[in-house]
Amino acid sequence: MSMPSIDAPAPAHGGTDAEARPVFVTEQRILGLPASAWPRILAPIAIGVFSLALWEFAVRWNGIPSYILPGPLLIGQTLVADWATLSGSLWITLKITFMALAAAVIVGVTLAVLFTQSKWLEMSLLPYAVILQVTPIVAIAPLIIIWAGDINLALLICAWIVAFFPILSNTILGLNSADHNLVNLFQLYGATRWQTMRYLKLPAALPYFLAGLKISGGLALIGAVVAEFVAGTGGNASGLAYRILEAGYQLKIPRVFAALLMISLSGIAIFLCTSWISHMLLRRWHESALKREN
Repeated sequence: MSMPSIDAPAPAHGGTDAEARPVFVTEQRILGLPASAWPRILAPIAIGVFSLALWEFAVRWNGIPSYILPGPLLIGQTLVADWATLSGSLWITLKITFMALAAAVIVGVTLAVLFTQSKWLEMSLLPYAVILQVTPIVAIAPLIIIWAGDINLALLICAWIVAFFPILSNTILGLNSADHNLVNLFQLYGATRWQTMRYLKLPAALPYFLAGLKISGGLALIGAVVAEFVAGTGGNASGLAYRILEAGYQLKIPRVFAALLMISLSGIAIFLCTSWISHMLLRRWHESALKREN
């Protein structure tokens, strides 16, 4: 008994098979960006503009003095007028921030690799790293300033302490998250521990390290500003924290807000920079950076 044959449906309207194939439409791009990306950009901007306008209206409507709460327009004018002083202080703060972040990366990654290679070393030293992380930097900053002798070195150490632990803990987690089947395969082919570390564990830990880097970038800035507050150093070589203290003592509140704005924008820029680095390193192979279709 023969099975009934099932004929393939003919293309509609007398078309060919090539005409019936699905056509993939490329997403429209506006000013070089995909159309779907613009709502994520415009929505926060719209909320920010509305909030600033409401702030300015509330200050003017209620007649709030500028030494209590200045409006956004006055803050912008102060930022422009005091740019020479504030920009120099910003550069000093950012220099400490980037140096602390670089030191945190070097020390954190090095210790993470050593801890992964030696469990005894990890059990011996990791608790002290945890102690540094949970100890408030405000409490130990005066001691560091006294012991270091040099104020810039003391500020660098304080900022490094704050930024160090996220990189260490995330990198350790990433190194320990390598696929055990691949680890066994490397052992089967006679790879040394350092070869396994270089060719398997370090690439597997890269997404975790980059996640820690994004966290530590902002923490390094916070640590530098907090250390400057505690140190209270003055003069031309002073960071933004001292400018905030100075303006507060003189009741120049618009300058305080201008300095705070510069710190916030710097933190946002650091986060965007580290996010861009993460995207560029992971976009071609890691799931967290691949574009997903809804």
